[in-house]
Amino acid sequence: MSDTTPNPPPAAGDKVVQVGKYQIKVIRDLCIGAASCVAVSPAVFQLDSQNKAVIPDGATDLPENILLAAQSCPTKAIVIIDTETGKQVWPA
Repeated sequence: MSDTTPNPPPAAGDKVVQVGKYQIKVIRDLCIGAASCVAVSPAVFQLDSQNKAVIPDGATDLPENILLAAQSCPTKAIVIIDTETGKQVWPA
């Protein structure tokens, strides 16, 4: 997938979660369970029984850590939207 290819629309299992100033969506069809997001922000990202990243209830972390976690994903399976501006900040 090239950097200019847009992410696919959310599937039925994809959900958007509000964490601080960000809305975060994990695109399950793209997630390969690399767990780099978990290593960077374990308070926000966990792997479920299918080795897919999920966001637990009550998750919280610094915005910088959340963004770094999303940027660490090798498949760009994590979409970050800044709710203050309404703009998608990752993938850019």
